[in-house]
Amino acid sequence: MATDNRPLSPHLQVYRPQLTSVLSISHRITGIVLSAGSVVVVFWLLALASGPERFDQLTSALAHPVALLGLAVWSFCLFFHLLNGIRHLFWDAGWLLDLRGAYASGWAVVILSVILTAAIWGGLL
Repeated sequence: MATDNRPLSPHLQVYRPQLTSVLSISHRITGIVLSAGSVVVVFWLLALASGPERFDQLTSALAHPVALLGLAVWSFCLFFHLLNGIRHLFWDAGWLLDLRGAYASGWAVVILSVILTAAIWGGLL
């Protein structure tokens, strides 16, 4: 039996991305970023426990623009992952499962994540 002429199964390139799938993938990615960023939190706690000299060294290193960008991305990931987790808890309770509710809550997660990140980094919170 020749299988050369048989079509391949559909792959990700065949489908148009939907908000729910993009947010699902983003939720997984933000979890990975949060795990990696936790290493920085551990170093910060170790520097804090090691005394003022080590703490000042780490604080000055974290004041570098690249480090600040990384911290801003990490804080966005924190808010996104938290809010999307709450969204999933609503789904577990049977709420917002229809298409309209899923899209409304998805956009709410994205918008609130941006607002909270901007508020933190803008000094509003």
